[in-house]
Amino acid sequence: MAGKFIICATGNGKFAFNLKASNGEVILTSSDMYDSFEAAEAGVQAVKAAALAPVEDQTREEKIDGAKFELYQDKGGQFRFRLKDAAGDNLGKSEAYKAKTSARKGIASVGRNAPEAAVKAEEPKA
Repeated sequence: MAGKFIICATGNGKFAFNLKASNGEVILTSSDMYDSFEAAEAGVQAVKAAALAPVEDQTREEKIDGAKFELYQDKGGQFRFRLKDAAGDNLGKSEAYKAKTSARKGIASVGRNAPEAAVKAEEPKA
């Protein structure tokens, strides 16, 4: 079973997406709120296109040009990643992980799940 993108209305006239792994866990959340469902779909397609990008480990001060995952440690000491396109725009972000290896596994999961993931709309909760 493959992962899937879920696009949902946020309640303020905007749209966002989550990439869920086959086990239902959210592995990537859109960095932006989109003005339309179609714009959110375009964001999903950008994630699919960049899902196999290399990892720039910012805890080691690496620098990579182009599309990439940025792996970093937040102010609370937890590890996170964000996916950027070749222009440097943020496409998606992760949850916080206690261990760097767990964040790397999250990045690998995006690479496995995003390229072939189905896109589904989720009805707003009443």
